[in-house]
Amino acid sequence: MPKAPDAFRTISEAAEEVGVPQHVLRFWETRFPFVTPLKRAGGRRFYRPQDLAVLRGLKRLLHDEGVTIRGVQRLHKTRGMKAITQDAAFESAPPPAAEAGATAAPTPSTHGPGLAAALVRIEAAKARLDRVLQA
Repeated sequence: MPKAPDAFRTISEAAEEVGVPQHVLRFWETRFPFVTPLKRAGGRRFYRPQDLAVLRGLKRLLHDEGVTIRGVQRLHKTRGMKAITQDAAFESAPPPAAEAGATAAPTPSTHGPGLAAALVRIEAAKARLDRVLQA
């Protein structure tokens, strides 16, 4: 019999629902102070529905969009929990200024949030490499 949507989940159920191993959830607890499952006798972890929303957001940012742990910590500090749980793309760096003679790139928003963030990071890295090579 399946659990109700608002029922607490064990770590194994939460890991299966989010799509990561259990040890990853325990690791995230050490890196992100806002990941706080309920702990009962014997140290058993129980995840509330809002905890699962946070874990899904972390998985999306860390695994799907390639944001670093430090980047997620910074995102939480500057924009709060909503930035982690919502489906908006994480922009780690502003897009580089358009150079003279540069061709127009396709708009990142047409390719999904993960690709948009990756494209911004790649363009910023290319601009840095161009500056180093010209020096």
